[in-house]
Amino acid sequence: MALPIPSPDILVNLPPVEVKENDVCVKMIAAPINPSDINRIEGVYPVRPPVPAVGGYEGVGEVYAVGSKVNGFSPGDWVIPSPPSSGTWQTYVVKEESVWHKIDKACPMEYAATITVNPLTALRMLEDFVVLNSGDSVVQNGATSIVGQCVIQLARLRGISTINLIRDRAGSDEAREQLKALGADEVFSESQLNVKNVKSLLVNLPEPALGFNCVGGNAASLVLKYLREGGTMVTYGGMSKKPITVSTTSFIFKDLALRGFWLQSWLSMGKVKECREMIDYLLGLARDGKLKYETELVPFDEFPVGLDKALGKLGRQPKQVITF
Repeated sequence: MALPIPSPDILVNLPPVEVKENDVCVKMIAAPINPSDINRIEGVYPVRPPVPAVGGYEGVGEVYAVGSKVNGFSPGDWVIPSPPSSGTWQTYVVKEESVWHKIDKACPMEYAATITVNPLTALRMLEDFVVLNSGDSVVQNGATSIVGQCVIQLARLRGISTINLIRDRAGSDEAREQLKALGADEVFSESQLNVKNVKSLLVNLPEPALGFNCVGGNAASLVLKYLREGGTMVTYGGMSKKPITVSTTSFIFKDLALRGFWLQSWLSMGKVKECREMIDYLLGLARDGKLKYETELVPFDEFPVGLDKALGKLGRQPKQVITF
């Protein structure tokens, strides 16, 4: 049963934690509010920490103190939990040395705090399902999400075109221009796709072999319509909470494949070294201005405001990043 999100009107002081010989104490700098964080609180996420628990799954911090047997870190180093680890919505976090990954301080704080859950999802989906070459194309719904924005930019770096679907709502024209500025080749609202043959809208782009779905419902059906014969749609979210409906024709005559991606499952496959190498790659892109997305910094004592924005209570908002 989903539980209502409580109103966090007060901050809780936790008792001190001993820093053991292999531990690193990290003073948190920033941590985002991701949809999966909210799902954990609601009790609807497949993996949840034992309660009582501190929220947050990724973030960046500065090493404050180290245990007597820790050699890889020094006070002042910037670190992130890699793979991500629960409990980043607090001022100090004490965990074993193996949890932390040292990063370059030259990367902007807001990107260091948010680089894992969304950008890494975009990178893995582009690389794990279909062999894509320069000149190919991909199609996605939810293009204004951070994953969607990262797909556009990472694909462009590889010479891959993107066909991007957005919802009809206030500000859609502005959103279209923002995605174009990131490198989107085509951006269509759902109402523009009320035509018999959506592929007729593709003038100079090849039919995509790969599609990404984070919405479900009709938005997923539109992605499927774009795919070429033998194409694959990867689902990594379900924002509309509506099921994916696939026509018999799509399976029989187009031989489409439906796959799913869950970053936490991928990370659980003993891929710590690979994960950290990709994180460093993505951080390098962010540092060099080649990977961009909008965030909003929220002081820790204004967490309730950030949470309301993350829940969509105040309309569409940038990714909320708590600062400590």
